[in-house]
Formats: sequence, C-alpha cells, structure tokens
Amino acid sequence: MDLFEKYRALNLDGSLIALAYAEMEQPYFCYPQNAKTIGFEGCILYCFLPEYPGMVFAANPESCADTYVYPLAASFADFMRLILACGSANPVEQIAWMDQAQFEQHLKREKEAQTLEQKALLSFLARALELTPMAHPFESVKALQADFDGSKIQYRDAYYDVLGIPR
Repeated sequence: MDLFEKYRALNLDGSLIALAYAEMEQPYFCYPQNAKTIGFEGCILYCFLPEYPGMVFAANPESCADTYVYPLAASFADFMRLILACGSANPVEQIAWMDQAQFEQHLKREKEAQTLEQKALLSFLARALELTPMAHPFESVKALQADFDGSKIQYRDAYYDVLGIPR
C-alpha cells in the first residue's frame, strides 16, 4: 500500500485541512482530463497526473498565478509534509502567486485560525503516516515550480475554448 492509499484508508475528514474528498462531477475548464483526485478546497482540485508520476498538482479555475495547473510537491509524502508544516493545503496552493512575505503573513493567519480539531488531525496524520513537517515549505514549492515544464498536461477541450487557445 502506497502512502496515498494509506492516507485514504484512514477515512478522515479532509475538509479540516482543505482537502475534502469528493468525486469530480462537473469538472472546471482547467481540470486536466486525466486527473486523479486527491481532494478539493472549494473549486481547487488537488490531484495526481499520470504524465508526471507521483507529483501533486493544484488546478485552480480562479488562479491568481499565470497558470491554472501547477505542481505543489514532488511526491504525496512531500505534499503531506507541506500540509503538516502549513496547517492545511490552502497556504501550499497559494505559494504559486505569493512572495515570501505574503506567504509568511498568510501562514501566520492560517495558524492563528486553526481549531483544536485541525491541530489534532495534523498530529494524528504525522503519527499515522510517519511524517514530519517540511522545514522550508515556501522554498520547496517555489523551487519545484521554477523548473516545471507543464507541456505534458492534457487539458479538456473546454480549456482551449475558454482561453481561446488553438489545440
């Protein structure tokens, strides 16, 4: 059993860490056509893409970044370590468009707003998955995104139609 399967087998309320599980019924225009769902935060999809084995991505139709789909972690273990460091998937996803100061401010607000239930879940996840928080989340995500070539991402026709991009 890989780490993602182990996480799913825990049957946790992922919404506490901005990672609610749901089936993708009506995909947004930017969701890659072959995305394997990890979870959702509103309209933001966290997923795996087979073209990039093991990597974790965010697909955000309301992105503030210059792209709608971007990598967050080289592996699911790293993704969970980022969540342990940041308190939820939200600050991790926001790194794509933030600078260091914006991220630190957002992370501070996120941690101040954490409930006891969220803290307990994070502690449980660290033990159950045998992971420690990522030491430098901002730098880790920025480094991964800096060298990323998204040319293999397979988009739906709606992506090209909405953005007016030739296929």
